[in-house]
Amino acid sequence: MNDLAALGQAISVWFLPVVTAITLHEAAHGWMADRLGDDTARRLGRVSFNPIRHIDPFGTLLLPGLLLLGALLSGSQPLLFGWAKPVPVAFHRLGNPKRDMVWVALAGPGINIALALLAGILLHAIGQLHVNDFTLWIWENFKNAIMANILLACFNMLPIPPLDGGRVLTGLLPLRHAIRFAQLERYGLMIVMGIFLVPIVADQAGLDFNPLVMILWPVVRVVYDIVATLTGW
Repeated sequence: MNDLAALGQAISVWFLPVVTAITLHEAAHGWMADRLGDDTARRLGRVSFNPIRHIDPFGTLLLPGLLLLGALLSGSQPLLFGWAKPVPVAFHRLGNPKRDMVWVALAGPGINIALALLAGILLHAIGQLHVNDFTLWIWENFKNAIMANILLACFNMLPIPPLDGGRVLTGLLPLRHAIRFAQLERYGLMIVMGIFLVPIVADQAGLDFNPLVMILWPVVRVVYDIVATLTGW
């Protein structure tokens, strides 16, 4: 019963931050593409704050849920990742496709960093209020919103197409190299899933090896400290 109560409490303070971070991440891609000449996402209703339009059953719900459950069972800090249904972008319709794909890709992580800063400001304000069960619950939501948004931004900036970092790198590389690098996109999902599977395989072999945490966590900590310093919480 205590385990179920702990799971329910964790879900109640992680669900909104994670879904909001993922939803606005995808909506930001569509909004930026629309501003730069491609209205595909807007015509399909993907420039929207409605999470139902963006939810991917596995990437938005199942994977973060499993990661949260695993963290609770092991007593470790939740390290949550996820994704929504990709926003469709017709890059050839952008004003300057090679340059503008960089801005479209950066819009997602950019909104996540903005949300993390906003959550930090609100967290600072809530910290001045009288402490009760409700204000503590709100405080936990905003604290988790900072981490969820920073994790999503940093994860998506890994230079693996079709992650945002891969799209940014494609846009910055000289055309000849960009074309060759973009061809990796067909294997991108397998590469990402492989990264998630490595620690599971390593654990079965009795090894403590998690390349995702090794690469990502130092960056997350730096960004987290910057947000905390800027917002004063």
